[in-house]
Amino acid sequence: MSSGGGTETSGSGDIARTLDLLWGTGQRPSRGPKPGLTLDRIVEAAVEVADRDGIGALSMRRIATELGTGAMSLYRYVPGKAELLDLMLDRVQRASDNPADLGDGGWRSALEALGRAALALYRRHPWLLEVNQSRPILGPSALDGMEKVLSRIKPMGLTDPELLSAIIMIDGYVVGAARTQLYQEQAESSSGLTDAQFWEAQRPALEKAMSSGRYPVLAGLSEDTFGSDFDHFEFGLQRILDGLEVFVARRTGDEKEDRAGTGRTAGDEG
Repeated sequence: MSSGGGTETSGSGDIARTLDLLWGTGQRPSRGPKPGLTLDRIVEAAVEVADRDGIGALSMRRIATELGTGAMSLYRYVPGKAELLDLMLDRVQRASDNPADLGDGGWRSALEALGRAALALYRRHPWLLEVNQSRPILGPSALDGMEKVLSRIKPMGLTDPELLSAIIMIDGYVVGAARTQLYQEQAESSSGLTDAQFWEAQRPALEKAMSSGRYPVLAGLSEDTFGSDFDHFEFGLQRILDGLEVFVARRTGDEKEDRAGTGRTAGDEG
């Protein structure tokens, strides 16, 4: 569901073969030379490599090494890295079977839970942010997730394209927030400076700028403005949902007015 755009692209392999593998409709390979080797184990190993070392470390040879087999053995199960990537994407997006994970039943709680779950997904698998999923291969996990969310937000009363757009809106917001968090962590790791040390190094110059009178609004901000206690992700998510609530209420009100107007017209004509 992500729209992240990075070093890899979903759907760039053999689409028909990938769909066969995702849906289990293709011909299963004969048993490989290493007992116990399965497509599931290959996909799991690939996800573990990407989680640990990033998507750039992913290769058929590297996965084979992780599994203690030869690279040629893997090709009995999956055509190549491009198709494997699509299997990985579907694997990590498996929807929870617990209905409570999508909130208390209302559409707002469902979208709220979707946003938080998506952020957690990117935190667990940051390599997802490096995959361009603008043209995803839709497997069972992706469709299961969409089915669950759409069934919960259908009562919003929006058109089907609008319902899809609401999901895209949440995902787009989450991708941006997750990427910002990831970049912050990478900057700290590569620079060797903690976030606090980074800003402390700028403090003398910033204090001088604030006392110059050139930035009166910035100088007047409260001390906690840039503190770490404020949850910017949660604030933004709630404001998006507030906006959707206003839109849904307006849509519902407009429909009621239309029905009422139609009723009056019919009565007048009678």
